[in-house]
Amino acid sequence: MKPLEALSIAWEAILKNKVRSFLTMLGIIIGVSAVIIMVAISAGTEATIQEQITSLGSNLVFVQSSFSRGGPGQQQQGGLVYDDAAAIETGVDGVTAVVVEQNSSENVKYGDVTLESVEVLGTTTGFPSVRDMEIGEGRYFTEKEIERKSKVAILGYTMAQELFGERNPVGQYITVGNTKLAVIGVFKEKGLVGNTDFDSRIYLPISVVFQKFTPSMFARFMGDRVRMIYIEVDPKANLDNIITQIELLLVKRHEVTLETADFSVTTQQDIISTRESTTAAFRSLLAWVAGVSLIVGGIGIMNIMLVSVTERTREIGIRQSVGATPEDIRLQFLTEALLLSIVGGLIGIIVGVAGAYIFGALSDMRTVISVSSILLAFGSSAVVGAFFGYYPANQASQLDPIEALRYE
Repeated sequence: MKPLEALSIAWEAILKNKVRSFLTMLGIIIGVSAVIIMVAISAGTEATIQEQITSLGSNLVFVQSSFSRGGPGQQQQGGLVYDDAAAIETGVDGVTAVVVEQNSSENVKYGDVTLESVEVLGTTTGFPSVRDMEIGEGRYFTEKEIERKSKVAILGYTMAQELFGERNPVGQYITVGNTKLAVIGVFKEKGLVGNTDFDSRIYLPISVVFQKFTPSMFARFMGDRVRMIYIEVDPKANLDNIITQIELLLVKRHEVTLETADFSVTTQQDIISTRESTTAAFRSLLAWVAGVSLIVGGIGIMNIMLVSVTERTREIGIRQSVGATPEDIRLQFLTEALLLSIVGGLIGIIVGVAGAYIFGALSDMRTVISVSSILLAFGSSAVVGAFFGYYPANQASQLDPIEALRYE
């Protein structure tokens, strides 16, 4: 029997029982679509995490504080201070910018407009470069203004619109908490990056935030401690060498050893790699769970094919009596099982791609449809059809022609 002939006979058999054939394919359809959707969700999550990390800036090194306590009731010891940032910027070769950030939440007022719980970010002169933000109107504050604790402010794009509408904010005064500040600039629109809305913030010299908006007397007593220092590195510089310089500089300043360091140094790639390994494990788990549906679908194909062999026993006997060999019978039923799984796989691809797109459009989670997941799911459906279809096909090929013709 030629393959095309076997394909034609198999297709006719499927069309004779359309509803049963569709229900048989349903397990494959669900399995294939589940694999595509699950992998798309996982890949979307991974892509979102990577974008959030890279959106912090390019070629960044993160120095994070590690506090320790001297004993019960004693203050935190060690960790980073604001002066460490200046020491890194002047003492490490290959560093292009250093940024320190300190957050606060304050009420903001201009004229009759009052906004509650606005995020106030104290930062340094390297912020626009590291965060890839541009001034749209006015200017950014200078190093002298940070040193003098000048009461100046830069507005995010949305914040400027909410406070001033169509008027030019530059040169106007706003009240943040109980402090009057002069607006000297407005950032261009940046948008929402991850969970951070850069346009709804007010940006101040970090020295002003330390002085006016430190959240508690205890924090003031501790001094200008910071949780994180962001360091932008020259792309041409040797990153490992710069990390070594930073570690040696801070070890000397803090009078500790590398083994007892009160800070940690990581890069963007370190964070991305850690997150990728986590999401990759999660993606594999989802794919395996979805793959169970394919196995269930394969068992369904085997079950229906066994029923089909029993129902068509007399047909098999007739084919054998006119010259069909056991190999022809096996090919006929194996082709039918493969056709069921392949058609089910194609429908599953359509359902999976559409489902992933709709899920991404209707939910807050991003989905990224992967070609490899489509090929994997479709290939798996074909393998499942061949594996679970072989046993019924082999059973059909081993029927005795005389007994098959007598079957009612």
